Amino acid sequence: MFDVAPTELLLVVVVALVVIGPKDLPKAMRFVGKWMGKARGMARHFRSGLDTMMREAELEELEKQWREQNEAIMREFPRVDVNSPEPATAATKPAPADETAGDADQAAAAKKPETAEPAETHAVPPKDGPLP
Repeated sequence: MFDVAPTELLLVVVVALVVIGPKDLPKAMRFVGKWMGKARGMARHFRSGLDTMMREAELEELEKQWREQNEAIMREFPRVDVNSPEPATAATKPAPADETAGDADQAAAAKKPETAEPAETHAVPPKDGPLP
């Protein structure tokens, strides 16, 4: 960090010895050491905070890219109900003209399975929260 040659360090020690005196020099060195420790601790804390912020920003960017790719895949390969006995094209067939509205409702109720909704083939993560 700081390039201090041994001769410069010796010069600082001699000047400190002359200015402070041999009696108070150990106290002064302890005081300087404590403050240097505090300064290093604050610098370490600051650096770890910056590292955390950078990591979070990278994770947000990766999550954004993942969502974009996931949406592209979901558009390319739409969700298919696994438990559906009929293909998707059968559901879009027009009803025969001779059926009345009541008959169509009864037929739809008869075809509807009694189980809960079919299991999804894709789990989509929430857009605001973290990934599971």
